[in-house]
Amino acid sequence: MNHPCNAFGAPPQGGAASGPAKPAPRRHWVAALLLCAAGAAQAAGSVSFCSEGSPEGFDIAQYETVNTNDAAGLTIYDTLLQMKPGTTEVVPGLAERWEVSADGKAYTLHLRKGVQFHSTPWFKPTRTLNADDVLWSFQRINDKQHPAHAAARNGFPYWAGMSMPELIKSVSKADPMTVRIELTRAEAAFAANLTMNAIASVFSAEYGEQLAKAGKLEQLNTQPVGTGPYVLKSYQKDALIRYTAHPQYWAGAPKIDNLIFAVTLDNAVMIQRLKAGECMVGVLANDKASTLDGDPRFEIAKSRPLMTAYIAPNSKHKWLSDKRFRQALSLAVDRGAIVQSVYGGFAEAAGSFLPPGIWSHDPNLKDKQDVEKAKALVKASGYDGSELQIFATAGKSDVKRLVELVQSDWAKIGVKVAVRNMELGELYKRTGKGEHDLAVLSWYSDNGDPDNFLTPNLSCAAVEGGGNKAQWCNAAFDELLAAARATPDLKKRTEIYRKAQVLLHEETGLIPLAHKQGLVAVDKRIAGFVATPFGGHDFKAVRLK
Repeated sequence: MNHPCNAFGAPPQGGAASGPAKPAPRRHWVAALLLCAAGAAQAAGSVSFCSEGSPEGFDIAQYETVNTNDAAGLTIYDTLLQMKPGTTEVVPGLAERWEVSADGKAYTLHLRKGVQFHSTPWFKPTRTLNADDVLWSFQRINDKQHPAHAAARNGFPYWAGMSMPELIKSVSKADPMTVRIELTRAEAAFAANLTMNAIASVFSAEYGEQLAKAGKLEQLNTQPVGTGPYVLKSYQKDALIRYTAHPQYWAGAPKIDNLIFAVTLDNAVMIQRLKAGECMVGVLANDKASTLDGDPRFEIAKSRPLMTAYIAPNSKHKWLSDKRFRQALSLAVDRGAIVQSVYGGFAEAAGSFLPPGIWSHDPNLKDKQDVEKAKALVKASGYDGSELQIFATAGKSDVKRLVELVQSDWAKIGVKVAVRNMELGELYKRTGKGEHDLAVLSWYSDNGDPDNFLTPNLSCAAVEGGGNKAQWCNAAFDELLAAARATPDLKKRTEIYRKAQVLLHEETGLIPLAHKQGLVAVDKRIAGFVATPFGGHDFKAVRLK
């Protein structure tokens, strides 16, 4: 369908308008397009979403942030298995059914027939999905000799962090619509792992081969092709992403024709856009929860995502390599003040890195502020007053306030910290390389399993892969993770993960701060929006009332 807002074309590239022959400022162009989308919503089936940040790219296998998962993983691609919307229950995805061998080391997946890839200006598929696409998707990540492996400039940090290279023995085609994955060991969470976008999204082998012949494999990251509910139409960096519905989507075509993501870093600006009618859905900073109180146009969708805000101390850097110094930093933090001042009370203080909604969470782990003990630990570590750097996301009011609070807390124990603000993608890239002393980060589960919190963030393999931002490698901790993954017995796994949490707490491998609630403003004209337990925003079933 030709949408009336298409008349706006591409964004202006230059400064303010001073006459009829010059384009409007870029910010006015964005606002005009959003208003057009909102105004045309009832007639043309358009929904606009104020997203919190830009995607790092559209090759979902290369990235690990929620923003990228929203913009690519939940829109453009599908995974072999899926989570039932709003839950952590594993259900069929591109594989309509699957079997697991008695020893837990082999998974046989039977693919859906007739699944269509996107047709775009850059690719016209000639066939539907089959086993070749699954093999290509796995092999280009896992096989360093695969032609498409080196084209991924960011690498595959999530794949490495989940120890997939050591786990996957082989991926083979039993027949054109059946795939067999053999593992080197039993892995209790493997079915859940096949729901994760950075692990099990399926790409078109035909498109990959087309790009390889043209020498343009890097275009997987800018001109994506998937089987998901929405087709990428255009992206104006740091401004707008425009999608159209995938009319041949295997689960049924979306109920809206157009989806627009408006990149909105500043939450105050996001609220202005919501009030002005420029966005129909927007993520609220927790301390801004009351801003839309009394506005009859919106309802606030509240959720408890499986997330933890934390500080990653670089355990390879001077002073931070000393457990006593890391413990001092943790003990100095007033988590109660963070819950109230940063999150407006819509959070709870974190003792364990695992959030309360994940089974095996240990509620007995607490971190009560103890300034005097922290001072003694700083002294024992020999810290000489050197200034440390803390990396943080730029343009986020809640992050800014959090950093101010911990700086103040640490100043009380004599620790000096300077702030380095940067864009989120840059933050993840640089902390993955270990350039930081400290970093303010958050982690959202991708599958509801404890392993998904602990392995990609804290395993030794994840240090090399770039996912372990704390650079903390502990052999005893790794052994516990391996033991938990190897047993299907939930009670035994719980016991093991409790031991792992205690060990992590004693060593202060990282510094958990808070588990916040999710708050999303949703226009009452919209139905079917889902805030996932994983911090994502799912528009697959969205419709206009």
